[in-house]
Amino acid sequence: MKYAAIDIGSNAMRLLVANVVESKKGLKHKKISLVRVPIRLGEDVFTGGDISPEQQQRMINAMKAYWHLMLVHKVEKYRACATSALREASNGQETIDLIIKAAGIKIDLIDGEEEARIIYSTYIEKLLGKSDNILYVDVGGGSTEISYFSNKKLVNSKSFKIGTVRLLQGSEAPNAWNEMKDWLKTNIKKEKVDYIIGSGGNINKLVKLSNERTGEVDKNISLDQLKDLFGHLNSYTYEERVSELGLNPDRADVIIPASQIFLNVMEWGKINQVYVPKIGLSDGVIKELYTNSEFPYSTVF
Repeated sequence: MKYAAIDIGSNAMRLLVANVVESKKGLKHKKISLVRVPIRLGEDVFTGGDISPEQQQRMINAMKAYWHLMLVHKVEKYRACATSALREASNGQETIDLIIKAAGIKIDLIDGEEEARIIYSTYIEKLLGKSDNILYVDVGGGSTEISYFSNKKLVNSKSFKIGTVRLLQGSEAPNAWNEMKDWLKTNIKKEKVDYIIGSGGNINKLVKLSNERTGEVDKNISLDQLKDLFGHLNSYTYEERVSELGLNPDRADVIIPASQIFLNVMEWGKINQVYVPKIGLSDGVIKELYTNSEFPYSTVF
């Protein structure tokens, strides 16, 4: 069977189509197609409170395309999840109703706790050592989810209204940085955290840029490397990051606040390394579509 996950974020919309394969080593999914559309809902919602008619139409067009791609791939189960931007929009339900009518795709609004739980359900257990103390940090456009694991068990998890698009708009929640700092100090004060597992398009790009500068091929980035890269990126204007560094226009701005979020978490948590295995919300949705018969889903056929 083929499965699909649609992630409607604050910075972009993504469709992941995948096969799930069982082996002696456990479950793994094989990506068949990943389509990302840079529809930045957060620009509307975090400043004006709603989604503009123009953005609604762009979403409808994207969802129609996603529906046809799922048909072509013969997807049997899918789930579409929307996070902070659509959840907080005053016309979020209206937008969902328009999409259902025009494209036939049902959308679930999920809160930060549900988002963190789905992310946790990925193949993350394979990345945890028996006695590791780690943070899982997923940085999105509208929020940052942080989960603390010790001895392969989830100890605590929290969603913070700090995201890359929010920071660009200057619309992060009041005292959000202090809440994040206090949560980190409260939850990890007794144990030294070994490393961070980082998730999101920006941290993947940061590791790639760091490797290009050092000539290495690595999935890790250290605190010193990230500080150095952050200073390097900041020395360029937005236009120069596009023209000189080759960043996509919808990545060249958000990569700066994303770097700042990871730097703050690393410094406040006294953590030196971020490991980036390229997993996220869509991966968790795919796994739960396969393993959990009660997991909400819709069918294409």
